[in-house]
Amino acid sequence: MKLRVSAVQYHLHTIQSFDEFAKQVEHYMKTAEEFGADFVLFPEFFTTQLMSIGNDHGQPLTIQDLPDFTEQYRSLFMNFAKQTKTHIIGGTHVIRKGDRLYNVAHLFYPDGRIAEQPKLHITPTEVKEWKMTPGESLQVFETDKGTIAMLTCYDIEFPEIVRMAKAKGADVIFCPSCTDDRHGFHRVRYTSHARAVENQVYVVTTGTVGSLPTVDFMRANFGQAAVITPNDIPFPPRGILAEGEINDDMIVTADLDLELLYQVRESGSVTTWRDRRTDLYPDWK
Repeated sequence: MKLRVSAVQYHLHTIQSFDEFAKQVEHYMKTAEEFGADFVLFPEFFTTQLMSIGNDHGQPLTIQDLPDFTEQYRSLFMNFAKQTKTHIIGGTHVIRKGDRLYNVAHLFYPDGRIAEQPKLHITPTEVKEWKMTPGESLQVFETDKGTIAMLTCYDIEFPEIVRMAKAKGADVIFCPSCTDDRHGFHRVRYTSHARAVENQVYVVTTGTVGSLPTVDFMRANFGQAAVITPNDIPFPPRGILAEGEINDDMIVTADLDLELLYQVRESGSVTTWRDRRTDLYPDWK
């Protein structure tokens, strides 16, 4: 099984309307379609760009206003997935359930279905400044191109949750991210490599670039897309199939061969998944 993935280094800048947002998304989707992508990944929190539209008094919107765009967001990406016959990981979008806000990754299937995975680990800033609530469970998602998981940014820094995703059958981890400086970026990047080595899976990650001068906590972004592999003979020595130019507005595309994962799990230079010492530490179901 082979699949082609495209990861969008989404450029954040001030906009005036939802239509302007939709046209920017359309540009990336048409580009990915021209590349023949099976999956397209957008970054975490990229819909915060909608907060820059502002209200009738010329003031920027707040995180509490962002869920008001949920139906438009879902309709936009559902239609693009159906039109392009592509699986879209629509980054994350903030939704409201009751009186709580959740940072939720969305998977849009080509047949119109929509799946959700709330972020499970919430950063101190998300808790303190935006009052985010963590999700309660991990899911993996079956597609006609294999089994995937969506783990958002901070999630990838916790080895246990990726162990669980692999144990549930995920071969590809999509990691939408949003980091504001080099420290945060490298935390996510380095741990993405670690998770690929530990679990013998692919990790596809990307982040926001650009800035939203009027939106609190989105004024700085440091991002780069990458398609990351285990470090073994069938793969590039550095474990990087493709990566973007840091902080540029662009799309990165690469082909994933799931058969190579199965080969290295069975007879690679190392067989890290098979060689777990579950007599010494817990297995993950």
